[in-house]
Amino acid sequence: MSKDILIGILIPFVGTTLGAFMVFFMKNKMNSKIEKLLLGFASGVMIAASIWSLLIPAIDMTKAQGGISWVPATVGFLLGILFLLILDSIIPHLHLDSEKPEGIQAKLKKTTMMVFAVTLHNIPEGMAVGVTFAGVLANNSGITIAGAFALAIGIAIQNFPEGAIISMPLKSEGMSKSKAFLYGVLSGVVEPIGAILTILLTSIVVPILPYLLAFAAGAMIYVVVEELIPESQTGEHSNIGTIGVAIGFVIMMILDVALG
Repeated sequence: MSKDILIGILIPFVGTTLGAFMVFFMKNKMNSKIEKLLLGFASGVMIAASIWSLLIPAIDMTKAQGGISWVPATVGFLLGILFLLILDSIIPHLHLDSEKPEGIQAKLKKTTMMVFAVTLHNIPEGMAVGVTFAGVLANNSGITIAGAFALAIGIAIQNFPEGAIISMPLKSEGMSKSKAFLYGVLSGVVEPIGAILTILLTSIVVPILPYLLAFAAGAMIYVVVEELIPESQTGEHSNIGTIGVAIGFVIMMILDVALG
């Protein structure tokens, strides 16, 4: 694995770490309006990344290989949705501003289940970054190193607020700043791990690359629809979350089109 690809894989994790570090500078719980804006922003980034960085390359790659262009995109996308649906049903986790845990019942601390919730939707982000860099290694995929870095940077940008969104509530629950920071960082560790595993899998079976691209897209869209957008639309000022979606979508689109 080249140095450039290793750096690219770690970029999103750096975003999460820097976001979690904000717990040392913020005194109280994050303002609800800012939280809604950031959740919406993360949604916009993930939607745009799913389209331009994952689904379109999957379709183009299949077309170039002489296959039916929409088949891998459709199958992979639906499998990605199903995969996250299963994980969501199994892993015990607790969403922001919710008192009712989801997944299999387990006697875990509230803070632990909050970390699990963030870790759960970091899995598809790690896969997305890994599969795009796997596309770079495949050479004939049509995915450029600049395009892969554009996705990694986009994910890192939206990971920054996510890191803050997870560490701040942990502090509000009575956890020390240093421990809240550590938990925030740990929630992002799954991303580089997922990226590396995806690269290794794709290098073994190159023909499945279009399916994996679409799979990551489906998993990311599941997170957006199931978690991020609902959380950004609860209570008052839901329009702020919508504005965040627009900003995140446009920034990720520009990154991908300009650098890809």
